Parts: sequence; C-alpha cells; structure tokens
Amino acid sequence: MAIHGGVGTILKENMDPTKEKAYLKALREALAAGSEILSKNGSAIDAVEAAIIILEDSPLFNAGRGSVFTNQGKNEMDASIMDGKTLDAGAVAGVTRIKNPVSVARAIMDDSPHIMLSGEGAEKFAIEQKFALMDPSYFYDEDRYQQLLLAQKQNKVVLDHSGENEHLAENIENGGKKLGTVGAVALDVHGNLAAATSTGGMTNKKYGRIGDTPIIGAGTYANNNSCAVSSTGHGEFFIRNVVAYDISALMEYKGLSLKEATDLVILNKLKNQGGDAGVVAIDKSGKYVMTFNTEGMYRGVVKNDQQPIVEIYR
Repeated sequence: MAIHGGVGTILKENMDPTKEKAYLKALREALAAGSEILSKNGSAIDAVEAAIIILEDSPLFNAGRGSVFTNQGKNEMDASIMDGKTLDAGAVAGVTRIKNPVSVARAIMDDSPHIMLSGEGAEKFAIEQKFALMDPSYFYDEDRYQQLLLAQKQNKVVLDHSGENEHLAENIENGGKKLGTVGAVALDVHGNLAAATSTGGMTNKKYGRIGDTPIIGAGTYANNNSCAVSSTGHGEFFIRNVVAYDISALMEYKGLSLKEATDLVILNKLKNQGGDAGVVAIDKSGKYVMTFNTEGMYRGVVKNDQQPIVEIYR
C-alpha cells in the first residue's frame, strides 16, 4: 500500500520540527489503518478507503477537515475511489458538508447507478445513505482562512503546496502551504488493485471549479491488468493529460513498466508543460512508485509485514 498527502515546494529548512513529526505520524496512522485490513486478507478497496479517512480527519492535509477555502469562504471537497477488479468507481464533487467524502464516493460506487454526483445532489444521496452531514464550522481552520484572505488580497488562485502559496502564507504560523490532496493505492492478497483520492481543491477557487480528483482516469484509476494510481498536483494538467489512465495505458498497451510509465508522464510530459505533479502507484505484481517532479511529496508505503516507510523531502 502507498499513500500521499500532496506535492510542492516542501523544503526541510522551512519545516517546523514539531509540524514535521505531526505529518509523519499522520502518514503512519493512515498506512496502519489500511495495512491492518490487508494483513487480515481484506480487500484493497476497503484498505484505501480506511487510509483516506484517517487523512481526511486530519487538519494537516487539504482534504476533509483540513480543506481550504473557496473565493466565497466555503469548503468544497472532491473525492473518488476505484476498484481495479471490476472497474467500478464512485466520485463526489463540490460537496460542502460531508465529513468523509471518500466514503460517500464508495457508497456511490456500491449503491448508485451513477459514478459521479456533485453538490446538493451528492449530499442528498449521502443523507439517504445515512451519512451525517457536518456543520460548516467543522471544516473551519484559522490558518486556512487567513490563507484565503491573503490570496484574495493578491487576486490569486493558489495550490496549497506551491511555492507561491509559501509567499502568500509566509506570515501564517505553521506555514499554510504544507498541505495537499491525499491519496492511496493498494494491492491485496486476492490480486486486486484499488485507488482513492480526496481533496479540498485550490485556495480562492471560483465558479464551482472542480479539479482532477473526482475525475476517473485523471486523478484516480485502478485496473487489475496494469496498476492503481492516485495523483496530486495542479489538477488542470492532470485533466488535460488524463494522467492516471495514461500511466495505465502505457503499461497495458505499450508494455512499459510502472516506473517507466510514471517517469514518462510525471517527470517528462507534465514537467515540460509546467505542471507540478506527483503520483503513488502500484502494479499488479506489487511493484510501487512514489514519483513527483517538485521539491517534496508527503508519502508513505508499507509492504507485507515490513516496517512502513514515510517520507516528505526529495
């Protein structure tokens, strides 16, 4: 199992030691939640959902409780999940009151004839599925709100993990940029792959903007014939290049290895276009990559009964 918590200009010299420990602890907890399921012969789809829930519940990451603010001062969240065995998938977009968007995406996959639901419709479905909706105050974080005010003052739409956001947040205690989209991929003992991704989007985003996270094939993809992929970075580039599916297709149709495919897409194609990007991915044989073209990516991996590895910097 591999997870991520966002990419960006993440430098050790700019990281508060206490904050660094908190990030690493959260990553370990997410890995533990997923690997416990896998160790008991559970399914990859259950494992990725469990890992994402831990990260959505943490205010450290731009997903769930830690989601950033839109131009209107709201939190709008996206999430998706995909089963590599069946190619079944579920996604939510632009939801504002769902505590764990990944779980509602899972419910859409399991109990809806559709794949993606958005806004009020997604929340109505969540209520019908007995999910409790949260008061907007649950998602409020003062650092995130100050980050919004700074972005509005400079009329910028900002990626949480960008160097530009570091400048905007340079006077905010704890460093507002050290956040990011969260994701997980897993391979279970049954040979099945799964992927899931969740995000709060971009600070100061307008007009109901939706990124790559809920778009199957862009931010999330899983196929037992190739790999499972979860993406993080500048969503518009992932949508244009259908990144998660592109990696899978390069493996399935061109015979590239997982590393060759991810290096080509993330380190070549997207980097040349100017897109900050990272992915975690696992192939059907259990090989994994955590590939990114920025200064850092919150990430972790655990394999079988081995000790988990969690890292932040390049």
